[in-house]
Amino acid sequence: MTISTSELHALSPLDGRYRAKIAPIAQHFSEKALIAARLRVEAAWLLFLDRHLATDEGPRLEKEAKAFLESLTQTVESEAAVRVKEIESTTNHDVKACEYYLREELTARGASEQTLAFIHFACTSEDINNLAYALMMKECREQVLMPKLSEICRHLEEFAKRYASIPMLSRTHGQTASPTTLGKEWAVFHYRLKKALDGFDKVVLLGKINGAVGNYNAHQVAFPELDWRSLTKDFIESLGLRQNPLTTQIENHDAMVEFTDRLVTFNTIALGMARDIWAYIAIGYFHQKSLAHEVGSSTMPHKVNPIDFENSEGNLGVANALGRHFAEKLPISRWQRDLSDSTVQRVLGTFLGHSFLAYQSLLVGLSKIEPNRSRIEEDLLAASEVLGEAIQTVMRRYGVKDAYERLKEKTRGQKVTQEILSQLIDDCQEIPNPEKERLKSLTPEHYIGYATQLAEGGA
Repeated sequence: MTISTSELHALSPLDGRYRAKIAPIAQHFSEKALIAARLRVEAAWLLFLDRHLATDEGPRLEKEAKAFLESLTQTVESEAAVRVKEIESTTNHDVKACEYYLREELTARGASEQTLAFIHFACTSEDINNLAYALMMKECREQVLMPKLSEICRHLEEFAKRYASIPMLSRTHGQTASPTTLGKEWAVFHYRLKKALDGFDKVVLLGKINGAVGNYNAHQVAFPELDWRSLTKDFIESLGLRQNPLTTQIENHDAMVEFTDRLVTFNTIALGMARDIWAYIAIGYFHQKSLAHEVGSSTMPHKVNPIDFENSEGNLGVANALGRHFAEKLPISRWQRDLSDSTVQRVLGTFLGHSFLAYQSLLVGLSKIEPNRSRIEEDLLAASEVLGEAIQTVMRRYGVKDAYERLKEKTRGQKVTQEILSQLIDDCQEIPNPEKERLKSLTPEHYIGYATQLAEGGA
């Protein structure tokens, strides 16, 4: 394994220690990716104007210039991003640097002054930026996030069905409670995460290209005969986005926050699951597969730490801290525009990077665990007290007075045995003998309600 010195000097662990692991996110949210998305939008807008403005008044794209722009909407090479950064070092304006780069390249390809005049036509920087970010989110969701999140859900669904009928002692408030099955508890997390995932997938990403304060002022004064609201709607939809028809200078980021909020919800549920699994490992309900080359502790050789679930929990927490700030900050802008959102949007990749790290750790952890059936059964069979609920409920059915109180007196905070429960049942004259025998034969492992069916069939 070759260690890069740039990794050793990186300030962020995402760009250092974890760089290789979050490469799919970096592909969509690095500085190069942002520049590429801006150039794609600028190129697509110029091509759109070429198609929709009158030939004698529009860009009049020459063949070579048009071919260059079309290629740019598909792929932006690193050399292009480097040149944009060089220009930015002079302009001190990132979007203007993209405009000047296009001017350079189109000039080199013989573009006329009329063509060059339509680069960045009627746009404010936010017209380009909001569409660039929306494209980055859209493509990252499709190509990276949905496959990874779906993989987690598939694992949970598989576990739910595989372990549907393994009885397990429940714990509410940390105390023994009515039994469930291992598969049913996996099914609960699968159902919750799948619902969160579906909501994330359905978030509609919005965009605008309506000028300096959202009124199409420049568009309308230049070409008053055109319906710019309709034209820009067509352009935005051609990018796979939906138009936000009412904005100030900025697209208000509500959709962006919905995007991150849905992931925060998924992350919070996943974090709770990671903690639960960690706790079950701690009480011996799961074995962890040990790898010969791994070390669990620097001083205790026997240990197989649940580090994957710990790493997942930690990274989900970091991600959600950022996600909560997005929700508080991004929908708010002073009057028609302030720039405080700009630096916040730049850490979208950090939010997604820590989330993605967590998903990877979670999947590794899930691949290492398997039920310790003997330990689960041992706990279950030693918890006869959980049958108190069953007995007092049947007592209620047959009109036994003070059923709850009678069970409470004999079981609360005490060591409960089958003999104690049998005596309680026999003392209830109101219960028919066949029902008494059924109750006395009941064991914790069979007192699981519809847990198996719920695990196998979901909701």
